Amino acid sequence: MKKSPQCFCRTSWFLLLYIFLSPWLGQELVAANSLYPWQATISGIITDTDGFPLAGVNVVVDSSNKGTISDMDGSYSIQAGPDDKLAFSMVGFKSLTIPVAGRGEISIQLEEDVTVLGEVVLNAGYYTVSEKERTGSIAKVTSVDIEKQPISNPLAGLQGRAAGVEIVQTSGLAGSNFNIRIRGRNSIRSDGNEPLYIVDGVPYSSASLGEIQASVALPGEGISPLNNINPTDIESIEILKDADATAIYGSRGANGVVLITTKKGGDTDTKVEVSLLTGLGRTSSNLDLMGTAEYLEMRREAYANDGITEYPSASYDVNGTWDQTRETNWQKELFGRTSYLNNVQVSVSGGDGRTNFLVSGNYHKQTSVFPGDYKNDKVSVLANVGHRSMDNRLTLQLSSTYTSNNNDLPGDGLLVLQSYYLAPNAPELYNGDGSLNWENSTWVNPLSVLERDYRSKASTLIGNLSLAYKLWGGLTLKANLGYTESHLYEINTTPSTIYDPVYGAGPQYSSALFNNGKRNSWIVEPQLDFQKDLGDLRLSALAGLTFQEQKSERMSQYAYGFASNKLIENLSAASSIYPGSDENQTYRYHAIYGRVNLGFKERYFLNLSGRRDGSSRFGPDRRFAGFGAIGAAWVFSEENFLKGVSLLSFGKLRTTYGTSGNDQIGDYQYLDTYSFGSLQYQGVSGLYPTRLFNPFYSWEQNRKLEFALDLGLFNDRIVFNGSYYKNRSSNQLVGIPLPATTGFASINGNLDAEVENTGWEFTVNTIIVRTNKFRWDTGFNITLPKNRLIAFPNLEGSTYANQLVIGEPLNIAQRFQLNGVDSDTGLYSFEDFNGDGLLTSAGDRGVLLDLNPKYYGGLSNQVNIGRLGVDLLFQFTKQLGENLWSRSSLPGEMANQPRNVLQRWQQLGDDVSFQRYSTGTPEANAAFQNFGRSDASISDASFIRLKNVSITYLLTEKQNQGFSCLLFLRGQNLITWTNYLGLDPETRNPLAVPSLRMVTLGTRLTF
Repeated sequence: MKKSPQCFCRTSWFLLLYIFLSPWLGQELVAANSLYPWQATISGIITDTDGFPLAGVNVVVDSSNKGTISDMDGSYSIQAGPDDKLAFSMVGFKSLTIPVAGRGEISIQLEEDVTVLGEVVLNAGYYTVSEKERTGSIAKVTSVDIEKQPISNPLAGLQGRAAGVEIVQTSGLAGSNFNIRIRGRNSIRSDGNEPLYIVDGVPYSSASLGEIQASVALPGEGISPLNNINPTDIESIEILKDADATAIYGSRGANGVVLITTKKGGDTDTKVEVSLLTGLGRTSSNLDLMGTAEYLEMRREAYANDGITEYPSASYDVNGTWDQTRETNWQKELFGRTSYLNNVQVSVSGGDGRTNFLVSGNYHKQTSVFPGDYKNDKVSVLANVGHRSMDNRLTLQLSSTYTSNNNDLPGDGLLVLQSYYLAPNAPELYNGDGSLNWENSTWVNPLSVLERDYRSKASTLIGNLSLAYKLWGGLTLKANLGYTESHLYEINTTPSTIYDPVYGAGPQYSSALFNNGKRNSWIVEPQLDFQKDLGDLRLSALAGLTFQEQKSERMSQYAYGFASNKLIENLSAASSIYPGSDENQTYRYHAIYGRVNLGFKERYFLNLSGRRDGSSRFGPDRRFAGFGAIGAAWVFSEENFLKGVSLLSFGKLRTTYGTSGNDQIGDYQYLDTYSFGSLQYQGVSGLYPTRLFNPFYSWEQNRKLEFALDLGLFNDRIVFNGSYYKNRSSNQLVGIPLPATTGFASINGNLDAEVENTGWEFTVNTIIVRTNKFRWDTGFNITLPKNRLIAFPNLEGSTYANQLVIGEPLNIAQRFQLNGVDSDTGLYSFEDFNGDGLLTSAGDRGVLLDLNPKYYGGLSNQVNIGRLGVDLLFQFTKQLGENLWSRSSLPGEMANQPRNVLQRWQQLGDDVSFQRYSTGTPEANAAFQNFGRSDASISDASFIRLKNVSITYLLTEKQNQGFSCLLFLRGQNLITWTNYLGLDPETRNPLAVPSLRMVTLGTRLTF
């Protein structure tokens, strides 16, 4: 009997209400089966041929495509009818289909498999595609790899795991930012190279809402918005790299697309999972600095070299004012504390034949390595609900995440800098009563910077509703609805207690910076999907529209001169208030897009995609543009003439070409703007123009080409992927220089400059050993990128004249060439390219150094011995980078030095690496300043890092004890092999805390 629409609606709403209440209804869940009397719960254990349980096996009911996966102990549970069939599949094992035949328990054994590439499904955003049939370049990292790492930012889980994806952490502090480049830097502007982030179908902005002066986690970087996404809630992350994969996203996909998919519930009985993790960490590296004896020897020798026999009164370190025997390791004192990490995750999931749900909550807390009680707290909640109608025509998926993040980590720059500048015999930090020690005003106590107070409160809400209704004849109507909302409140106070009390600085010298930011956006994407089999030809087509709007608001205020330090957070107590940033902007984006995919005889594939974009960020005459791509693949291993080749189990050639744009610029940059002048007329401030109107301000254009080869050898025990890419980005958005007579230095516009990125990517996954009780799998990826500036009209007359060189990479350093130390004078000497006896920036900075990595990648190993599992991940990069000499002090001044400056010039004829010590004579100062601007300040920053170690042991199994218990020990950034002269070859920033070496212990219980 056919049910009425009203009855169907009531049932659907009842199911949605029911799944939210089911975790608290206890035994009432059993009664849910009465909703579907034609189905029953089928359960069992999945093992290999030697009886070892298999986790992660896909179990699918063939009549409805509903499915689940097996747990760590190999158990599974699913709803199926008596006439259904269950399909069991797992990478590395042969697939198996078993009729239910009215049984309630089905336990099976799986045999090792041959070709399995066709079973790997990739998310391409608007559609899914199998590994076998894909034409584009897509890298995938799953929750299995992400969960092995004690991280708070999802991007950290991608480091070393995806070819063509360079990810660099900017600081070791919790919540700090990551720089990500997918196949290189396309834009001359440094702020136009971020990829597009999509979380469950909803665009997520990676732009910080923070005020640069307030967000002090790292100067100019701030807190990463991606820190508000809980890594343990993520099911998979796909990175779309080439034109075929990104063109359907149009202008938003020019720099690649990062698709984040959160976890969903399964078609099983209710499952409760609890994960507990605790750990500690310290900085992974320190500089080898002078001790007190070596330091004082340097100081005395410097005065002797300068002919000074009586030490100045301000030379407290060497004239006897400070203790000549005290020795302090300032790196340990200022950022050598232990960082503590605690993480708790609880999830409840389950479902039946039509509805599944998952609800999880997470608490994450990590302290800092600085003195004091500083921490980053994060609480997140995830709720996902899926439902399918009884006739399998209507499906819906509702997902929502909410994260609240409180951070009070101080700025690390000054403390890190002080840690290797301070004399080792500098005074103690505290007096006997616990107050800061100023040692009779002989120094600036480094902990005085911690008198500043920084606090941020951030929250993020992401909601998505996906609907699909099968119409007729393979035609499906879909809709993707999404909403995001982000809030950020920051305060940075500087009380007068930051100053030496002897100067009597009162609260009138106190200041505070307040910042409030808010961003919300919505997206609506109606779609039509069509699937049709025509004999040997399979047709797949997709068409859709995008309507997106984003509103951003931010206001900051600077207050100065408070009545009391206790009132420093009260604006009304300030004597002066100055407005800072005041932004209120709306971004609108509309598009129409489509995709057509043809597959012929399961071996020839053609993919066409296109998009017509409109953006409010461009001038009224250039708001719309079209982008498209074509991808083709040939699975040559399916050809008859190769069927008998036992070595080759899979082989595919593919190529893609397409275009995309880039609209990563600020809103309304094409408009003319005005600012208030500093002068007044009759008490009224005047206005002056600061930017010119440009109605032709338009998109950057990106053209991408790729050739690739995919191979499976020895029954896919070796899987190889190799690709060559060539991307060219033109119509660059830069400031175009104008004649001085116009009154403006430049106008925002498109310049006919062109940037090229080329490279090779290689990935190899192997099954080295797979026996009855022992398995060993490896994965290796390496990327060899190359970036260069192809063209830039009138470069010499632009503001980039001293930064860029045609034919060279964008990220270069122009330096003097160091010739060593003059054996007669004891000072550094440099190559004089002009031959005029003078060093000039125009003629003598003749050494160009490429700061882009020559290659980077990762090596992973997974070993399983029975219930014991061991995973290792090594990350490596070959590169140059700025070292300590780019920001250091003259050896001999009142500042500590690395111990290698002991190899200095002392007498005539010395052939050494470092010039003579000096307290600052003009000639010594000039030589050392040029030394910091020479090629000596750029050195090898290559490294190999044991990025992650994960050891797991399955203590109990669910079918035996009623619950499963998994114990794990994890390490992050454990060992780094490098010759880099600096704190961290990854950050290459002398002001940043290096990456933390973390060790964590935890357990996961499943009921």
